[in-house]
Amino acid sequence: MASMENGGDDDVGEVIDVLLVEPNPGDTRLFEETFQDAKLANAVHTVSDGEAALDFVHQRSPYESAPAVDLVLLEPQLPGTSSDDVLAELKHTDALSDIPVIVLTSSDAGEDIVKSNGFEADAYIQKPVETEDFIQFVQDVEDFWFAIVKSE
Repeated sequence: MASMENGGDDDVGEVIDVLLVEPNPGDTRLFEETFQDAKLANAVHTVSDGEAALDFVHQRSPYESAPAVDLVLLEPQLPGTSSDDVLAELKHTDALSDIPVIVLTSSDAGEDIVKSNGFEADAYIQKPVETEDFIQFVQDVEDFWFAIVKSE
């Protein structure tokens, strides 16, 4: 489920809890490793489907002790409960509506397709294809997060 936290991050600042909703185990591993290698103040928690994502954010079984999520990275193609349903619940539940959601798109055209399906995400970032592109992806997520924090 979760990854992260090397002790001694006292000088880095507050830990950002990121929920990655990604059904592909290989992509999940690359996301986790890249975030860890980037040494950002974050904890990446992963689930592989929409139902688990909703259980995680609502802290329902088996995620009762899960932290409150600061940021959601959402793959638009999920098994079971759709990404559209996950996003709708996040955006229309008062206790969850302030959580920023980044939809991961597969291409520049993918962003247009995702938007045309009515996704109300806060941002859209192209999902990396090559391993080396994950470093830029993590930087894009970090830039988005700091833009959100600085605007509050």
